[in-house]
Amino acid sequence: MTVLGGIGFTAPWLLLGLLALPVLWIILRAVPPAPIRRRFPGVALLLGLRDDETVTDRTPWWLLLLRMLAVAAMIVGLAGPVLNPTVNRDGNGPLLIVLDGTWAGAGHWGDKIGLIQSQLQEAGRAGRPVGILQLTAPEPVSFQAANAAASRLPGLKPMPWSPSDAMIDRATEALAAVEGDFDTHWFGDGLAYDGRDTLIAALQERGTVSAYQTQAEVLGLGPASFEDNAIQLTARRSVGGPERTVDIIAQGRDPAGNTRVLAQVPAAFESGATETTAALSLPAELRARITRFELRGLRSAGALSMTDDALRRREVALIAGRDDREGLELLSPLHYLEQALAPSADLLTGALGDLLPANPDVVVLADIATLSPAESDALAEWIDGGGMLLRFAGPRLAASDVSRDEEDPLMPVRLRAGGRSVGGAMSWGEPKMLAPFAEESPFYGLPVPEDVTVTAQVMAQPDPNLANRVIASLSDGTPLVTRKAIGQGQVVLFHVTANAEWSSLPLSGLFVEMLERLAVSSAAKRPSAADLEGTTWTPVQVMDGFGTLSDAGTLPGVAGPALADAPVGPDLQPGLYRSGDRRLARNVLTADTTLAPAAWPASIPVTGLAVAAEWPLGGALLVLALALLVGDIVASLALSGRLSPAGAGTTAAIALAAVMAMPQAAQAQDDPEDFALAATSELVLAHVITGNPQVDDIALAGLRGLADTLYFRTSVEPSLPMSINLETDELAFFPLLYWPVTPDQPIPSDEAYAKLNAYLRSGGMILFDTRDADVSRFGAASPTGRKLQQLAAPLDIPPLEPLPSDHVLTRTFYLLQDFPGRHAGREVWVEAAPPDAEQIEGMPFRNLNDGVTPVVIGGNDWAAAWAVDREGRALLPVGRGFSGERQRELAFRFGVNLVMHVLTGNYKSDQVHVPALLDRLGQ
Repeated sequence: MTVLGGIGFTAPWLLLGLLALPVLWIILRAVPPAPIRRRFPGVALLLGLRDDETVTDRTPWWLLLLRMLAVAAMIVGLAGPVLNPTVNRDGNGPLLIVLDGTWAGAGHWGDKIGLIQSQLQEAGRAGRPVGILQLTAPEPVSFQAANAAASRLPGLKPMPWSPSDAMIDRATEALAAVEGDFDTHWFGDGLAYDGRDTLIAALQERGTVSAYQTQAEVLGLGPASFEDNAIQLTARRSVGGPERTVDIIAQGRDPAGNTRVLAQVPAAFESGATETTAALSLPAELRARITRFELRGLRSAGALSMTDDALRRREVALIAGRDDREGLELLSPLHYLEQALAPSADLLTGALGDLLPANPDVVVLADIATLSPAESDALAEWIDGGGMLLRFAGPRLAASDVSRDEEDPLMPVRLRAGGRSVGGAMSWGEPKMLAPFAEESPFYGLPVPEDVTVTAQVMAQPDPNLANRVIASLSDGTPLVTRKAIGQGQVVLFHVTANAEWSSLPLSGLFVEMLERLAVSSAAKRPSAADLEGTTWTPVQVMDGFGTLSDAGTLPGVAGPALADAPVGPDLQPGLYRSGDRRLARNVLTADTTLAPAAWPASIPVTGLAVAAEWPLGGALLVLALALLVGDIVASLALSGRLSPAGAGTTAAIALAAVMAMPQAAQAQDDPEDFALAATSELVLAHVITGNPQVDDIALAGLRGLADTLYFRTSVEPSLPMSINLETDELAFFPLLYWPVTPDQPIPSDEAYAKLNAYLRSGGMILFDTRDADVSRFGAASPTGRKLQQLAAPLDIPPLEPLPSDHVLTRTFYLLQDFPGRHAGREVWVEAAPPDAEQIEGMPFRNLNDGVTPVVIGGNDWAAAWAVDREGRALLPVGRGFSGERQRELAFRFGVNLVMHVLTGNYKSDQVHVPALLDRLGQ
């Protein structure tokens, strides 16, 4: 590209045509305008006469100048002028684009991709082959045409980890396989990591290296911990800059099951400090609902910290079969339990009937044999709902008839009468030691101390199910701990006492570890690799580089030691993991992580990510040339006398007829009666006028395309769509309003909001579209997100939730699970289901709200995907090739489902229930 006066030219050789303008001036100057012919009778007297001297009239200078400007505009337009061109400073050889591709660059990912795209355009104009290497997901480097490399950009995403040594080695091997030299543009994320300097040196040996990196500091949030009756939160930054305060928000589910911000606490960085800590004190009930902490306004995996059992202190109800004896606390049935659980659980004491309504997580019965029928029924119902009953043996249980002939519902096994003494003064045997824990036991991997012995126990009756219920046994094979599942809960029995009368188990650290493995309490400290030895953890949720959580799907399980110590990466993604009843979160930042800023060698120039957008001027100049040529035609007609008043009137009439013949979309009309007739003669879709002409035109074209699709595929026959002014137009005529969100659209008046709320309450639906692929999750991190919050604040909107898989919108007309527009974001928000919406046996779907969701919120730019011109051709591109057309088709299907849902409500949900209802009625 050649740059002249700040404007680049893609075909500068065409500018040589400007040299022909003087020749053109001479030619045009010599050609007079064509004379007009008038028949005059007196001319007959002059026939046959000749004049020796003739004078030719000249073309006026201003007409010549008009023609010269038209030709000059055409030549310059064809030369491909570009305003703010990206200038190639490296040469003409191959170009390698290197990206750190970590979570630290997620907040500026859009700017980074935009700059890469502009550099690829310049490389394409220069004919340079381009290769792309992302260090967090290294692949073999292949240099290809710039437009082919540009097709890979939509697939590049930041990863929620930093490049590991193995990744750096693979990247080095990929570079070594490339022949010849090349230039490198490195897009950094601002953080240092091992192996980075070595890779920079290797790239400098192959050619020049340029760095592109934002100067903003990188912020991260460490894992939460519970200390001194408060949640301790640690925020970190990469550069010790001036004083700064960040907000940490706690998100979780409210009693209705909707995700909300439950608490917020500020964290202040002192001047020069890179770490700050904030304490958040919350009641246990509220603390248990928290699922994650986030740094407000940031969108990266490092700014999110998931919670697990280490934060959630469980409520444990302790009930003993006998009262403590004064002065003999060590003989108390609950003494060792209290010592083991007090640091990590909230202990409740009292009568069983008083504690069950508080819905504790665990109920411990120490040497309690008999329960009243009312207590037994209440306890069984509580266990069935997910509670854990932990029972300890003792003299009372050994002497009772509980679970002798028949297995007691609240006991895991049948018991023999009496007990067993194996190490007392009246017995011949020696105290028994514990056997190593079996692989299927929750205690597998825990070391068995040699000094833990058992002198007495209650014995289990032989039974076909006994082997499956034993989770710990003595060295002679006698069951020590048994377990049975009841509904969603379980019953666990220690065949020894909870104090040291029958065994030394309560005196050992193994006792505490066994309680933790059973999830009786939450661990105040994070388990080490040794603590997790022998366990396998299944991923439940994983996060991407932007911090978005998604279902783990079929990801394989992770060994416990690796989950504790191994760094996060492709094989150990950050997220939430589960093993039995325990949950463990792996976050991007650990308690020991430090954020070190990236340092570049002095020989490498570092540039920010800001880039001025290129503006092609060729089209505008060609349009100007055509306009000047039209002016030349009009001027020539005027000078030759052919533009008479009658001719001018005919020309104006033809132009007016052409304009009137053009098909126009239905618009809001000044006359209320005409407006009402236009809106009610047929079904009419409408969009809200934003004040941005381009956005409004696309919205109108999008609804026109959706209306055509409805006409050809369904029994709905919509009329031409309309544009609605919220201040002046009536809304009740329209079943659906499409509202594109722009950063600068005005806020409606109070009267307009009153009409909008009345419209929503009467069954209307508004589709809010931020058109930004939901980059900020409808938060304040983007202009459209902030504007959406301002627009929606005065509206009477019910609680919302991401569109569930069994919502009627997924099957109103088409069966859908994805709802793309021009963007392929997955999150679409609709009215939340009632808290009591459950799937009844025999019914394929839950009993969701029976009405139409009044609000649908998304950011996929559906109107752009629906938009068609007057001939029905798509106006805007969606994706590439077949996959792009498939995405457009899914966008149309979502629009059809949306309109059918507005018109028919939840009839699909009712319809699929008909077979089950008829079956129940016996018909």
